[in-house]
Amino acid sequence: MQYSIVKLKEVFEDNEIFRFDADYYYPPAYYLYKRIKSGRFLRIKECFAVTKLAGFEYTEYFTDKNISSDDYYITLTSKNIQHEELVLDDYLKIDKKIADQFLSRSRLKKNDIVLSYTGEYRRSLVLEKDGFQLGPNICLVRQKEKSLNSYYVSTFFNCNAGQLLLDREKTLSAQPTVAMSRIREIPIPLFSEAWQSRIENIILESKSNQHRANELYKQAEQILLSELGLLNWKPKHQLSFTKHFSDTESSNRIDAEYFQPMYDDLVEVIKKYKGGNMTLGSIVKIKDKNFVPEADMAYKYIELANISANGNINGFIEAIGKKLPTRARRKVNTGDVIVSSIEGSLSCIALITDDLNNALCSTGFYVVNSDSLNSETLLVLLKSLVGQLQLKKGCSGTILTAIGDTEFKKVILPEVAPKTQEAIKQKITYMYKSKAQSKSLLEIAKSGVEMAIEKNEEEATRWLDEEVERKC
Repeated sequence: MQYSIVKLKEVFEDNEIFRFDADYYYPPAYYLYKRIKSGRFLRIKECFAVTKLAGFEYTEYFTDKNISSDDYYITLTSKNIQHEELVLDDYLKIDKKIADQFLSRSRLKKNDIVLSYTGEYRRSLVLEKDGFQLGPNICLVRQKEKSLNSYYVSTFFNCNAGQLLLDREKTLSAQPTVAMSRIREIPIPLFSEAWQSRIENIILESKSNQHRANELYKQAEQILLSELGLLNWKPKHQLSFTKHFSDTESSNRIDAEYFQPMYDDLVEVIKKYKGGNMTLGSIVKIKDKNFVPEADMAYKYIELANISANGNINGFIEAIGKKLPTRARRKVNTGDVIVSSIEGSLSCIALITDDLNNALCSTGFYVVNSDSLNSETLLVLLKSLVGQLQLKKGCSGTILTAIGDTEFKKVILPEVAPKTQEAIKQKITYMYKSKAQSKSLLEIAKSGVEMAIEKNEEEATRWLDEEVERKC
């Protein structure tokens, strides 16, 4: 049992909103708050302006439709902030004329902090360029006084200490939310300008590795699409077309989307590939047998929320078998590729690396590998338009739309030439190394901030220097 003893005068003296619920005085968060306030600190409001979207009367102008990039601003939401990385595989758009007229104050700039303030997880990052638009469920934290470095503050929000203080301020309604007024009151430990700049440099090096990883993936995809003659191919969605009734009988589908000609056009290009083609069911092995975890043995468990749209496995749950959810029934090994079966998350595909060998994943994933396609090529195939369009075509259902086993096995894949596979493998291998380096640097920065709070700046600096030199 954990408990805090709080004097009534403390409730009145340092509690503008007069909260006296147990969660607000959760011991780790409460004692951290007192520790920070016992030293040098500044509240967020002293150095930053904190705002959220001006009004939801304009949400009707947000869209994800295909319109010219010259006519919209990318609108960021919480789904675009994934583990300290800006992910733009899927985003909302807003008409530039509307945004310029009504929402110009919500235009984001380089070095702004964006912070998600709703839901169970709150993450932040510093923007590297201008021109984005502030969207729902994230707030803008813009520097107005330079005593606190934006990269340091963002790292503080993302480390355990910052998460504890943000969690302390949440209110429970439909979903956990932190009010803007409470974010402004969060105390940030004040360290030297040089030390804050040290954190900034580590984060920038991490971002450099992120960019390198993203570029390597693009290169791998270009190698594949160029080999298949699909490098400049674009799907064309047709508003009307004709199909025979016999087609609906043979496929057991009558919905128009399933028969979109663009799917057939894609398959025709794949079938022309010089190396040949096969159905997914005949070219890969699908690991679909249930694994029953032992009740008292600890396992790493990967669920859909751990997979980002850019292919990262961002953590896992570790628990003994009897505490795992009933959907934790697929065992994965190094080299397996896991593929989300849920429409809306079909791009959540990842390669299992050595550190997750013998982990478990949700039955919401297909677990596949192949003797004729290396895992890296299989990953790129399924994440590219070759796989994504066919997976989308195969989805069915009402409440939860997903691709079933039969349609999954029907996906047509090319038998990619060995030389091309090797080139793709090399790019993806380096990509994962860059991702690992980026993640390592982020963890070093966050741990350094926590050490400075718990001990002192000098000791944290020595530790940072040693860790960066050792791992880089």
